[in-house]
Order: sequence, then C-alpha cells, then structure tokens
Amino acid sequence: MTRAECGVFVNDDRAVRARVRNAVPHLIVKVTEKDVMNVADLASLELTEDERARALRDLNAILDYVSRLNEVDTSTIEPMAQFSRAHGVLGAKTGGETFAYTSREDIVEGLRKSLRHEEALANAPDSDGGFFKVPKVIER
Repeated sequence: MTRAECGVFVNDDRAVRARVRNAVPHLIVKVTEKDVMNVADLASLELTEDERARALRDLNAILDYVSRLNEVDTSTIEPMAQFSRAHGVLGAKTGGETFAYTSREDIVEGLRKSLRHEEALANAPDSDGGFFKVPKVIER
C-alpha cells in the first residue's frame, strides 16, 4: 500500500504505518531498526549493534505472537469486566462495594507523628513556599 493509497502525504513513517494498520487491521506492522534507535534515544539508552539487533528481533517476535492471538476466535467468549469475581468476591456487590475488602481507614497518626507541612519545608535547602525545589537530574 502506497502513501497515496493510505491518504498520507507527510514524510512520517509512523503516520503511514498507523493509517495502514487502521485500514487493514489484520496486517501487522513490523518494528524497524529506526524505531528501536528512536525508543532507545527517548529512554536515554546506549545500545550496541548486537543489543539493537536483539531488541528488533524480540519486539517483532512479540508482534508476531500478538498477531497469532488476534487470529483466535473469541466471538463466543463473554467479556470479563472484573477478574476478582472469579476469586471469591460476592457477585451480589456492585460498583465500589465490589472492592470494599481492599480498602482500610486512613491512619492519621501512624507509627510516628508526621511533620506539619511548614516544618518540613523549613528544613529544605530550597523551596517555593509550597514544594521542595530540587536540582534537575535529567538533561535532554
């Protein structure tokens, strides 16, 4: 499928692949080495050539497996909105009551007394009056 057939006239491979994927849902778009390098750059990772090749192989293997899963006929399977009903939670409960067993009351004074907000900020080397100010640790 060409760019013109997809209705895409920009110079962006991701846009083309998204259009193709939406137009032809059964078509699996492969990850390219350019994609791996872009993600590695965004994650500030320095990958060797071997690591890039392995990541490319692994990501495409995952997409191939997802493609195989998409071929499974699930039309007769009832959707499952909450898995917890299968694990002993009473089916008569609805909404927030379903997960009531997972919550607890807040403990205002837990193991030790908390500092008041003002006291905590008083010990900060730098603050804006409401929050701690810290040096930037990630440079991009």
